Amino acid sequence: MQNFTFSNPTKIVFGEGQIKEIANLVPAGARILVTYGGGSIKKNGVYDQVVKALEGKTWFEFSGIEPNPHYETLMKAVELVKKEKIDFLLPVGGGSVIDGTKLIAAAVNFEGEPWDIMAKHQPFFSALPIGCVLTLPATGTESNGNSVITKAATQEKLSFGSPLVYPQFAILDPTTTYSLPPRQIANGAVDAFVHIMEQYLTYPVDAKVQDRFAEGLLMTLIEEGPRSLKEPTNYAVRANVMWAATMALNGLIGVGVPQDWATHMIGHELTAMHGLDHAQTLAVVLPAVMQHQRDKKRAKLLQYGRRVWNLNHADEDALIDAAIAATKNFFEQMGTPTTLSGYGVGRDSIPKLVDMLVKHELLALGEHGVITPEVSREILELAA
Repeated sequence: MQNFTFSNPTKIVFGEGQIKEIANLVPAGARILVTYGGGSIKKNGVYDQVVKALEGKTWFEFSGIEPNPHYETLMKAVELVKKEKIDFLLPVGGGSVIDGTKLIAAAVNFEGEPWDIMAKHQPFFSALPIGCVLTLPATGTESNGNSVITKAATQEKLSFGSPLVYPQFAILDPTTTYSLPPRQIANGAVDAFVHIMEQYLTYPVDAKVQDRFAEGLLMTLIEEGPRSLKEPTNYAVRANVMWAATMALNGLIGVGVPQDWATHMIGHELTAMHGLDHAQTLAVVLPAVMQHQRDKKRAKLLQYGRRVWNLNHADEDALIDAAIAATKNFFEQMGTPTTLSGYGVGRDSIPKLVDMLVKHELLALGEHGVITPEVSREILELAA
């Protein structure tokens, strides 16, 4: 196991009816900005619960944060924060709303062009405090310091991370997910699954605790993901999926182990160029990465196949083939195609996608740093 330091400061408030706890969690006297997306929280009752919890407090709202939050939209929120002297941010929604609000928090006091936080990895030294209400389990952003932002004007999707934008608290009420459409339910399960795989499917470092945690989370998603589609108001199912998605990327299973993230970096370019949902890109790219990198990932692929999928092939290559096939079948079972052609994206897009990877200096991806732009091209060809 590699050396590590682990700290996660986010307080998780989990369970039905917990949105009311906002009243006790937001600092007294705060000037609050509630951020959200297209308005679904007004249809499912979440907005009303938030409003009730904020009774007696000074608060404002900013809506319209897009899936794959647009930088241009977020800068409008920054203007509102400055105008109204906001000092606490409360995103209510899924990963995009929370990710976008993290950039708002970082940009308010940033000197210079905030896009440079992503594009040039410019550091920032302060951020507004954040609490959040999660309504779409998927990204794990509710209890980490990561964020992914899209610049619509240039079709770029870039990320940043900082301990300064960890939410102070995250309210997770599984009942808020009951009204999600099947596509978003599927995306959430697939997204969480691939988050785990990025930290797990590398090479062994004898990190038995992290491996067993990761395998347990993967098995939970395999079991409960399809049930969440068939039984949309089953509280136990939704609770397990929600908690698995949070645990997938709160840092715990990633400490002391090598990590990959090539699937995400390639996937981001697919979203930016073709508008595919984030999870859809992951379902396309991960199996191709598994296939292309099967020799370097061999030991963990065998472990994954045996422990997670209970495969017992005597021939190791056949076992790896079966593990990759099982992964693809799971994604397809969730209603998420696993090829570019499944989304109408042709091979002619591949050179442009590789050019964007080069532009963003994503030249040595993966746990070994061996996924060059040429290797990324080969991966995308496998995914076609």
